[in-house]
Amino acid sequence: MYDIIIIGGGPAGYLAAERAGHGGLNTLLIEKRALGGVCLNEGCIPSKSLLNSAKVFDYASHGAKYGVSAENVKIDQSFVIDRKNKVVKQLVSGIKMQMKQNHVQVVEGFGEITGRVDSGFAVKVGDTVYEGRQLLICTGSEAAVPPIPGLKEGLESGFVMTNREILDLREIPDTLAVIGGGVIGLEMASYFNSVGSKVTVIEMLDKIAGPTDREISAILQKNYEKKGVEFRLGCRVTEVKADGVTFEENGEIKTVPASKVLLSIGRRAVTKGIGLETIGVYTERGAIKTDEFGRTNVAGVWATGDVNGTSMLAHTAYRESEVAVNNILGKKDIMRYSAIPAVIYTNPEVACIGETLDSAKAKGIDAEEVNLTMKYSGRYVAENEGGDGICKIVFNKKYKTIIGAHIIGGYASEIIYGVGTFIETQMRIDDIKQLVFPHPSVCEIIREGIFQINV
Repeated sequence: MYDIIIIGGGPAGYLAAERAGHGGLNTLLIEKRALGGVCLNEGCIPSKSLLNSAKVFDYASHGAKYGVSAENVKIDQSFVIDRKNKVVKQLVSGIKMQMKQNHVQVVEGFGEITGRVDSGFAVKVGDTVYEGRQLLICTGSEAAVPPIPGLKEGLESGFVMTNREILDLREIPDTLAVIGGGVIGLEMASYFNSVGSKVTVIEMLDKIAGPTDREISAILQKNYEKKGVEFRLGCRVTEVKADGVTFEENGEIKTVPASKVLLSIGRRAVTKGIGLETIGVYTERGAIKTDEFGRTNVAGVWATGDVNGTSMLAHTAYRESEVAVNNILGKKDIMRYSAIPAVIYTNPEVACIGETLDSAKAKGIDAEEVNLTMKYSGRYVAENEGGDGICKIVFNKKYKTIIGAHIIGGYASEIIYGVGTFIETQMRIDDIKQLVFPHPSVCEIIREGIFQINV
């Protein structure tokens, strides 16, 4: 009998296993495919490896504005994929070592909940049944596949790809149609545009990047368009054919030719077929419903990561798992979602956290924002010829605290956590003004913004 059985070895699962093992719990981790889950094997890390190669290629190809010139710059797509695989293998090995160091037993295979036992729950893997006093479900998410004519056939033939397949593509397609202008679609559009594909992004909304601040979305789109990416916004895909994608735009049916198609309209929680009904776990719109502690409606059963549908981000999954395991260990901990950063790792990067001015006002918060060009940062100017980045800082006038920030520009992903600290600690603006930022640094843009606030 294990103290805890964890189903799913992605960010939520392996971090939970590490923390549980470290806390002295006899821990079993079940993973059907590969430790690290989608994030490490088919998402976050592989895409960053590709995007870094594209960034180096861009700099080598377009270095004249910085006084650097090169001839016959080429990118070797097969080498890029091999390097990506090497990075993934190294990090997966690191997770395996963490499991070993924390005395976590790892079982490979599909874990199916079969019901209750006297002192806990039973999970079957192959012909073996394991029992645990606590059960943590971390089965993650999968690409959503809508019922668009031709889409299923395209996926079966390989003409249509999800995030899994496109990250193993060893040939650069002449033309790439991207269905969906969210984070995955934009990052892959950025990569393949940089390495030579003609890319068209088709999005149902009237803007890209989902809930991202509208002005920042517009700047990002403009940067893409300068590089040759075409956007068809407010368009509904009606059919996927053998040579392209058909969509409706302003009442007209149009077709974009494509050598390959990327489907990236979102993700859905993996809850079907894992046996939730055998123990009565409640789901809502396909995701497991949890409280602020990570508990489900069934005592002793927890769910963290994408499977709860709350915030489908790896770093959210990490924190949710810490909260759940802490509570299992008897240490009260609560999950908060007010300062979860979101990043688009394109060039330029986009990073957002907390409220936008519109979302704050919709909640009845007396809020204002400071909006300044990234050119207030000397390092940004030195490193970004012609850069058009901005930084927005949203603040609560009544309590004199920061409640959100939205940045487009270099190093945005590395800066945003600092604002998260301000939000989480409810640090007063006057106290933030006393902090010393390194100079010259891009993060000084936060200091510049703070000093433009008068409350």
